[in-house]
Amino acid sequence: MRRSMYSTRKWFWLMFQGDLGNSIYGSHIPVAQEIVEALPRTLSLASLGFLIALIIAVPAGLIAATRRGSWADHAVTTAAFLGLSMPDFWTGILLIILFAATLHWLPAIGYVPLSGGFWPWLSHLILPAVAVGTTFSAIIARMIRSGHAGGAEDRLHAGRARQGPRRKSTLILRHAFPNALIPVVTVMGIAFALLMAGAVVVENVFAIKGLGRMLIQGILNRDYPAVQGAVLVISAIFVFSNLLVDLLYTVIDPRIRYDK
Repeated sequence: MRRSMYSTRKWFWLMFQGDLGNSIYGSHIPVAQEIVEALPRTLSLASLGFLIALIIAVPAGLIAATRRGSWADHAVTTAAFLGLSMPDFWTGILLIILFAATLHWLPAIGYVPLSGGFWPWLSHLILPAVAVGTTFSAIIARMIRSGHAGGAEDRLHAGRARQGPRRKSTLILRHAFPNALIPVVTVMGIAFALLMAGAVVVENVFAIKGLGRMLIQGILNRDYPAVQGAVLVISAIFVFSNLLVDLLYTVIDPRIRYDK
């Protein structure tokens, strides 16, 4: 027991010095070096997947919210349920079959760093980013629609009364959308953190040596220092994402203030 407590204290002390130990499998390189090599790949995949999710979700959610009960609302709702029910690894395999194996438009596996050129970097990330972003676009679109429930039309009428006749899209963006941002931003923060952790399977499908693949290989090989390091970084990303969301609340709604 004392030896275990001593080892834990020693690990924490070395962690604060940037030393996460050495991998006990394969090349025995420092875990911190493995994380430095893997983290940019996972960050690139998660960031691009998050951007794709927003590009799909924001227009779809606004259309569904402002045209409730219409065919557009039903189409967005159906697409959201399909996106939620499709596993990201299955979506990734379908994308590989269509765009890589059949059409030969994009590479199927691998990763090219940004220093190797923007298009090679982007072309290797498009398919996995679409695979991980589809599910989260469905979640965010549903949250935007739910955030507008029961008040979108009232806010649009209030906006027309204050600013006169304007295009409906302008009124939506200036009056209806900001009022629904609080729950949406909360989901976005959680979604980005989950993208970092949830890219594990997709990284294996597309053979990207990112943080998720490092974690899976560490578990399979019982490489405990590598698993500890990967879990530590993923946990830190979750904490930072939640902190950033809390800070964004005061920007979105000035009425929100945190007491000292």
